[in-house]
Amino acid sequence: MEERNTTLSARSAVLSALLGSHPPRLPARHLVRIGALFGIAEGTVRVALSRMVAAGDLTQHDGRYTLSARLVERQARQDESRDPHTRPWDGTWEVAVVTAERRAPADRAALRHAMSALRMAELREGTWLRPANLVRAWPETVTAQCTLIDGRPHGDPTPLLWDLDGWAAEAHRLEGALDRADGLAEGFLVSAAVLRHLLADPLLPADLLPAGWPGSALRARYDDFDRRYREVLRRHMEA
Repeated sequence: MEERNTTLSARSAVLSALLGSHPPRLPARHLVRIGALFGIAEGTVRVALSRMVAAGDLTQHDGRYTLSARLVERQARQDESRDPHTRPWDGTWEVAVVTAERRAPADRAALRHAMSALRMAELREGTWLRPANLVRAWPETVTAQCTLIDGRPHGDPTPLLWDLDGWAAEAHRLEGALDRADGLAEGFLVSAAVLRHLLADPLLPADLLPAGWPGSALRARYDDFDRRYREVLRRHMEA
């Protein structure tokens, strides 16, 4: 039976395909083949490609499309979510408090985006924190607007900051979806859903996680699925 899922837009199909490719560069004909999995016409894919180049999402050279620098950064965060760089936790929390005055709306939006990428959680307006167990640098967007503090809260603020039960429930659902994925189109959608979910993992130290936390299990299950699926998808695109 021919696979169809018209709920996926041409732009989403292109982005998901490129974000999952290393390097993030594919010829137009491969992206057209991806779109065909979801009943997206070749012309629609090519129009989406042109619009994405015009918007600065992609660059194009010799019929090949590559993610822009901004989206390469997103891919790097996606890769990091699959193989996070952590360090032993000594109980210290990172706290970032907004102290800059008269911030422009664009600066506020950039800070919120940066905090999300850093897996910081907002305790209250202008106060962000998380356990100090991740290895990464503070971008200028944060250091220009915030004062950074290392501290140890009284009690465990984790339940106020993250919905761990909700994340775990969705992780278990996605594990089952990986096992049941049937066909290229369904595998493509499940793969994209898992990667989005891993980006939302707060990557907390084991001491702060509930028993049976499924983060590592979902990563292992996805890595196994991805190795097999990418080979099948590659053969489809090159056919």
